[in-house]
Amino acid sequence: MSLRLPELPPMTRIRQRFEMPAVQDPAAEVRRQLSKSGVRFKQGEEIAVALGSRGIANLAAMAGELIRWLKEQGAAPFIFPAMGSHGGAHAEGQQQVLEKYGVTEAAMGVPIKSSMETVKLPPLEDGTLVFQDQHAAAADGIVLLNRIKPHTDYHANYESGLVKMLVIGMGKQDGAMAIHYHGVQGLIQTLPRAAKQVLAHSKVRLAVGVIENANDETCQICVLKADEIMAREPGLLDEAKRCMPRLPVRDIDILVVDRLGKDISGVGMDPNVIGRMYVASMPEPDYPRVKMLIVRDISEKSYGNALGVGLADVTTRRLVDKIDYPAMNENLFTAGLLERGKIPVIAETDHEAFGYAFRGCGPLEPKDARIVRMQDTLHVAELHVSPAVLAELRNDPRVEQLGPVGELFESDGSLRPF
Repeated sequence: MSLRLPELPPMTRIRQRFEMPAVQDPAAEVRRQLSKSGVRFKQGEEIAVALGSRGIANLAAMAGELIRWLKEQGAAPFIFPAMGSHGGAHAEGQQQVLEKYGVTEAAMGVPIKSSMETVKLPPLEDGTLVFQDQHAAAADGIVLLNRIKPHTDYHANYESGLVKMLVIGMGKQDGAMAIHYHGVQGLIQTLPRAAKQVLAHSKVRLAVGVIENANDETCQICVLKADEIMAREPGLLDEAKRCMPRLPVRDIDILVVDRLGKDISGVGMDPNVIGRMYVASMPEPDYPRVKMLIVRDISEKSYGNALGVGLADVTTRRLVDKIDYPAMNENLFTAGLLERGKIPVIAETDHEAFGYAFRGCGPLEPKDARIVRMQDTLHVAELHVSPAVLAELRNDPRVEQLGPVGELFESDGSLRPF
């Protein structure tokens, strides 16, 4: 029996207005904050600059300004990837991740020293091992640059940000495995203690924390001295949570995410946006409530790592054929949340994916279906919505109607580009 493909309702393009400030010149703001910090470097000091694997807005511009500022003081900076097991858990892959963000040796004017080799710092009192990238450990000082935002697995005083980079990012795969071995509670309880150990027994001098607004723009840059990181990051995290994007309605029958990727979220699709966490010891988000989730593709910068595909109910042959299973599985088992790597129902086309999603919703007429389509969980300002959703938003002053989407599918059953 062939799958009955639904006749979808007409979709409308909308734009959410997020009234949030943005830094107009992120590089200039980095320099201003660095100059205010009072931290100075000596002539000839070798300084390791830690950069991660996330798709941070303006990363190359901000990193380039940080490098220039260090050079002007006479320091000799280099860049090293601080991204745990990402990039396929090998040195070449991690350097390629940085290069995809425009962080190349030619653009930055400094070497990139990429290695998975680590040194051991003194362990915690419970025996938990603490590691650090070998190049960073050998340098005269370490500077971090990272985005601070809510985590995809848990909520606590320290989530995604500088503290996590200190331990898991700079600890490479060894550090990631040592912390993830303890599960989510290890992240909540062990991570801060391990970060204090790193700060006490290594040469961290400075950290640049970045907050982004709901439009995926840089909205705040804060430079912290090493002894300020633990005290100030929780407040910056609270600010980041206030700036998080969200979907305009709570109840959704079918949510379509055009792409997932490690450059978009640590788990491919941000659970804080889609309302699905799938972590046994953590409560599920209460916003939004999605019955069926379709994920269509994987971003180029994810290098085939489809971690997070398990958060969906339906995916496509297009996505599955792009999966680099060794890279995804290494990341999956390092994190220890296997549910997120399970492959959902596979549809041969996008149209067929809708057919499965409608069946998964139970009795549902297309004209009544509450459908939302987004590009990815970093970009939620512009959406496609069905009439049932549009009716709820019609009087919402934060939502602007941009007009009808028009024909939805190509002749081969693929959704037309967003």
